[in-house]
Amino acid sequence: MATLVSIDGNIVAPADAKVSVFDRGFLYGDSVFETIRTYDGKPYALNEHLERLARSAERVAIDLPVTVGQLRGQVHAVVTASNNPESYIRLMVTRGSGELGLAPDLAVSPLVVILVTPLTPPPAAAYADGISVITHHTRRATDSTLAEGAKVGNYLASVLAMKEAKARGAAEALILDADGHVVEGATSNLFLFRHDAKGSSVLVTPPESSGILAGITRAGVLEVARELGLRIEFEAPTLDDLVKADEVFISSSIRELLPVVRVDDQTLGDARPGPLTKRLHEAFREFVRRG
Repeated sequence: MATLVSIDGNIVAPADAKVSVFDRGFLYGDSVFETIRTYDGKPYALNEHLERLARSAERVAIDLPVTVGQLRGQVHAVVTASNNPESYIRLMVTRGSGELGLAPDLAVSPLVVILVTPLTPPPAAAYADGISVITHHTRRATDSTLAEGAKVGNYLASVLAMKEAKARGAAEALILDADGHVVEGATSNLFLFRHDAKGSSVLVTPPESSGILAGITRAGVLEVARELGLRIEFEAPTLDDLVKADEVFISSSIRELLPVVRVDDQTLGDARPGPLTKRLHEAFREFVRRG
């Protein structure tokens, strides 16, 4: 197994991976990125990730230096070279290097960096027992900007949210918007199950219009939910909605579906992962295996 780095298509060991200190990704977080994992050694939903990367780049006016097809080839090349059973992949495109200053046209030659390392998923206990989360009021870097919904390198809000989460013994921070709605996790998307007036279970997740980063795994979960015949509603819940839900879980590329059993100081239900979350997670893994 190995950790390798591809810089503009050149694969090197981490010790030999060098990027200019004048690169705007380093100076300003002026970059876009994707986080991808492999299943059976193959990058999951790679086309969807690359399409979202291209959309993010367009929203922040970064010109991709190579085609999406060439990016696909670079990802496959470094994953193959790593020879890991399963890999964690981080694909970044920065605006490039140039004179100091915020004006975008000071930068030239956007840079492509791909990091590949052996995949370390959450421990089995996290799925069996569930996780604790906190709620955190903040504004994300792209909120109320033309780049809203882009996956950008400026993750300071999420870094500070996770600092608070770790200090309070939690595994994730759920972001509260200015109106007090829970929109997403610092590094995940949010889902909950609740019953409607007829007693049927409904899967609820915040809509893209709430400014969330619409995850690739989130899309897969929604597709699987439709296959299972689950009713879906797009709504950003309040904290009260969250603690009254039947089941809550988060989703992300590396963690898949993680059940939530505690929010702040409040235990959810019987403090155990619920059957609907387990069923949906099993169906998602089968969905992935089907390709």
